[in-house]
Amino acid sequence: MSSPPVARAARWAVRRWVLAPAVVLLAVLMWVTLPLWLLAGAALSPLLPGRWRALRLLWVFVVYLTMQGVLLPVLLGLWLASGCGRAVRRPYWEGIHYDLVQGVMWVFFREARRVLHLTIATDGPDPAAHPGRPLLVACRHAGVGDSFVLVHALMHWYRREPRVVLKDTLAWDPVIGVLLTRIPARFISPEPGAGEQLEDQIAALAGDLDDDDAFVIFPEGGNFTSARRQRGIDRLRALGLERMAERAEALTHVLAPRPGGFIAALDAAPEADVLLVAHTGLDHLDSVGDVWRELPMDKRIVMRWWDVPRSEIPAGREERIEWLYDWWGRVDDWIAEHRPEELPVPARRRPWRPRRDG
Repeated sequence: MSSPPVARAARWAVRRWVLAPAVVLLAVLMWVTLPLWLLAGAALSPLLPGRWRALRLLWVFVVYLTMQGVLLPVLLGLWLASGCGRAVRRPYWEGIHYDLVQGVMWVFFREARRVLHLTIATDGPDPAAHPGRPLLVACRHAGVGDSFVLVHALMHWYRREPRVVLKDTLAWDPVIGVLLTRIPARFISPEPGAGEQLEDQIAALAGDLDDDDAFVIFPEGGNFTSARRQRGIDRLRALGLERMAERAEALTHVLAPRPGGFIAALDAAPEADVLLVAHTGLDHLDSVGDVWRELPMDKRIVMRWWDVPRSEIPAGREERIEWLYDWWGRVDDWIAEHRPEELPVPARRRPWRPRRDG
């Protein structure tokens, strides 16, 4: 069952009136004390694993928090300019917010790639392979990082306006929580017995895709962990789906897909082609501790895209479930064969010295 309206209103008030101002103040405080943080990061880096890991992670955090501190006042200004939110969902204002997301993503990823020394390679169909057709994008879920990279790829390489289905816990990020209520998106809370309600929400979001839209869904419903994988297998067995449980046991790098939401999107967008996406290198970034331990540095990350024309997708529900499991097995095999590649550490430049003739 969904959360009571009073609880939803209380969470909204805390996010808007407590958390968002606190983040802006934290960004200001961070810049006031930044020299101290940089000195501490530089002092700790030689004592910790990795090449200047503490200092590099600190700078990525500085960039991210600065973006939050700047964007929240900008979003407040847009809310006021749109008539205190009365017109904020109209196409003109949605376009402004999409442009804002695209610009922010470009700045953040440019800086993150530079500081972390990352190369992100894409393997798959050309972005121009689907002219004038909406897309349904089903992605392997392995942490918050994959959501950011996928949206960035769709906006900058595919020139698409993404519509994303996300877990409601991400709404606690102040900027994400504000932005995704002003463009087509859904925060969902997977609760027992709420399957049909969630499918209805997903269908509503996918129901009127334009030719430059991309509907993004993560069929696994959560990030991969061994415990979550086993719970998914046990759930299938408890439902009497022994064959699906056996297929889920064969998947070692991904969770068994939950087909309900994906099939609802297929039914709601009959003209859309499908892209399936896998990647390596952004796994298990769920908490601050995960970011510290797992955030890739000095690596080459690969994103693999598979293009599936609509004509190749079965029409029946059971056939679609089999089709999705077949593809998830292919994604699992690809992940097993492609791990992040270590990049050579950039050589230090020799200090310049004046040339002495003679």
